[in-house]
Amino acid sequence: MEIHCTRPGCSRPQNFFADLDNKATLQTAQQKYCTACGMPLILAGRYLPSKLLGKGGFGAAFLARDRYTPTMRHCVVKQFQPAGDLNPQQLTIAQNLFEREAEVLEQLGSAHPQIPDLYAFFPLSVASPYQVGKEEQFFYLVQEFIDGQNLEEELQTKGKFSEASILEVLREILQVLKFVHENGTIHRDIKPSNIMRHRNGRLYLLDFGAVKQVTTGAAGTPGGRSTGIYSMGFAPPEQMAGAQVYPSTDLYALAVTAIVLLTGQKPEDLYDSYNNSWNWRSYARVSNILADVLDRMLLPAPNQRFQSAQEVLDALALQPTPPPPVTQPPNTSHTPHPPTQQPTPVSPIHTPNPPPIPAPPKRFAFSVLEILAGAAFTGFEGALLFIALGSLLPVPGISMGLWGMIMGGMIFAQFRRIIEKFDFLIIAGISLSLVVFFQGLRAGFPVPSVLALSVLAGAGAIAVTALFRLIYLLLSRFL
Repeated sequence: MEIHCTRPGCSRPQNFFADLDNKATLQTAQQKYCTACGMPLILAGRYLPSKLLGKGGFGAAFLARDRYTPTMRHCVVKQFQPAGDLNPQQLTIAQNLFEREAEVLEQLGSAHPQIPDLYAFFPLSVASPYQVGKEEQFFYLVQEFIDGQNLEEELQTKGKFSEASILEVLREILQVLKFVHENGTIHRDIKPSNIMRHRNGRLYLLDFGAVKQVTTGAAGTPGGRSTGIYSMGFAPPEQMAGAQVYPSTDLYALAVTAIVLLTGQKPEDLYDSYNNSWNWRSYARVSNILADVLDRMLLPAPNQRFQSAQEVLDALALQPTPPPPVTQPPNTSHTPHPPTQQPTPVSPIHTPNPPPIPAPPKRFAFSVLEILAGAAFTGFEGALLFIALGSLLPVPGISMGLWGMIMGGMIFAQFRRIIEKFDFLIIAGISLSLVVFFQGLRAGFPVPSVLALSVLAGAGAIAVTALFRLIYLLLSRFL
């Protein structure tokens, strides 16, 4: 079994322990240590990190297994490890943010199905491998693992989002933000990489490390200044300035997320710094209602934007949902959505209901095998008929005309599927028997000759049909 060391800067973090492949040993082993740096690997006695998922400014995330669950449940272990040289005040702020994430997940994750659950939060003190007698302290947060792709990865693999897909993202994440805001918190880091689509289609809002608790003053105005934690390009002006943050701060970042997914462009390529505005409409074709909603969410002043997630949901309720693309995974979210009333289009001139469109005629599609079988049957029957009519009718013109009429009817019957499959064998057998045992024909055409000519005619029909089909396929490819 492989266990990944969580010590920052470990030279060989991958560790392999063959004895842990045994389930009984895995559940009873007291501890394992990194062979390179001596770091304890089994965290809190139960969590076994298996690989690094990613690193951020204040920590790293690892995919792990919980050995004390029946199925060795997957989970995500996040370790607090601030990058760079931070002064004591900055370190305290960063540590408080990490602890706040655990508190928010504990409060919100269990109450909303689209926010990951918190499983554990604990510190770990270990001896430093670099300074004798000094200890290092780490903090760990264990949360629910969402098996899927975040929207940044989805954009890279599937390309730009359609309007229907963006409406789905907006409506689901707005419901989550409504819940978050109503519980007195602001996320402050909405971006495509923090929205995860589970394999079942449900969208999750991740990474509450920058979340801000909102205190309300006497006037009902959200208070508290931003600590400067944000993602460049997605944060609105008030957040980048370290000023107060509001629910509309999250709405701004969600709108930037939406236009990035719609256009496939980076935020800095869509923002016109000279005019202090977003220039994204030329990169995406969406309805005016959706474009106007996004533009209002992107206004620079917080009081000019929508003031709540519910206001945006109400504005989007006027937008009919386009049919989703076929490649879009189904959304199985059970999160309740507010009922949306679709507006009834009003026309200045009343027009009666149009007559029903007639159903298209039924098409008779044939596989290659059916076409070749039909050709063989037609050639075989054609030879038998030619022999029979030539012997019975001495006048060549009459026999050829009758032969052509019968062959035409036979081909039409195949096209309409009046005769198909086993009918070919039955009809061919009956026809051959009649011709062979007809006393007037046996004298002129011996049985081997009749059979040989019929088989050759069937094989020739197959060859001609295959040749014409090959020519058709070649022409259709190049024209």
